[in-house]
Amino acid sequence: MKILLVDDDAFLRDMYATKFEEVGYTVSAVENGVQAIRLLEDEKFDVALLDMVMPGMSGIELLGHIKEIAPDTKCIVLSNQGEQTDIDEANKVGAVGYIVKAESIPSQVVGKVEELTK
Repeated sequence: MKILLVDDDAFLRDMYATKFEEVGYTVSAVENGVQAIRLLEDEKFDVALLDMVMPGMSGIELLGHIKEIAPDTKCIVLSNQGEQTDIDEANKVGAVGYIVKAESIPSQVVGKVEELTK
């Protein structure tokens, strides 16, 4: 599985990328929506993991762009924003799942992503 990980927090981005790579996935990690869109224009990804709150472009805005330029890419929100309104909004725009960072350790995140992409 080829994963695009988009998160403005360098520590979390590296930690999640490492966890996915440890189990054999290919990960491209970027810090914002603009970088993600550039990658998606050149490469195909099976999954995009998106933070909700990022400077310049929110996860919801990025999700809309991904659905336009790479409709086969499954989008999963990986965020600390856990309000039901956030979850509903992400689902409405096309997310296949929503994982709250604070409620899962990294290995559980890997398992949830695997479940959501079967």
